[in-house]
Amino acid sequence: MQHVHAIFSDRHSAGRMLARVLARLTLADPVIVALPRGGVPVAFEVAKALAAPLDLLMVRKIGAPGHEEYGIGAVVDGGVQQIVIDHDAVGLTGADDLYLERMIDRQLAEIRRRRILYGLAHPLALEGREVVLVDDGIATGNTVRAALKALRQAGVARIVLAVPVAPAEALPELQTECDDLVCLATPEPFFSVGTHFEDFAQTGDDEVVHLLRQSRRLPSPAESGPAESGPAQSGPAEN
Repeated sequence: MQHVHAIFSDRHSAGRMLARVLARLTLADPVIVALPRGGVPVAFEVAKALAAPLDLLMVRKIGAPGHEEYGIGAVVDGGVQQIVIDHDAVGLTGADDLYLERMIDRQLAEIRRRRILYGLAHPLALEGREVVLVDDGIATGNTVRAALKALRQAGVARIVLAVPVAPAEALPELQTECDDLVCLATPEPFFSVGTHFEDFAQTGDDEVVHLLRQSRRLPSPAESGPAESGPAQSGPAEN
């Protein structure tokens, strides 16, 4: 079995590294939008560094029959509901229309539960805003692609997709769905997102609630002043 060296120590470390690269972009009053749950610690560090508000975009994976970790689609529930299905994957896994309908209903119910739990009955207005969409990494790309489509339909002025790690082959298609894409590492072989973190423990609901509460106490851009811009970085520099 091939040994893969971890690139990031944990999600918070990856978020700080992403923030240093994003600070070099010309972002006008951005909103940082995380994909829960794993994307929240990453996005929290970005929001803190850029003195920007943090919000969530509720996206749930549609897993394959008997292998729910293998995504065959995704559901986004927000101002504009989006359902993205990977029809090739559906054909390979034998998922039928009844299975897809049942899974979509289940994921929408989970999204509603989390909205109540996280206190997000009234998400930030994104129309006309510059949005940085953050996750802890990309595997198949289905979840992120659904989120990007939903943001575009919501009338977002500019979408920046920011992730610590992704397979190189997943990026060209995603690039067409956003205005800018920041990815710190595209390791080969890729294996999985968690392979490239020393600590990839599951992010729980309690941690999400805690970080959202902390983000609401962060200083506003006017209070914190302009973000510092450091030297250009071509890849990860923190372990």
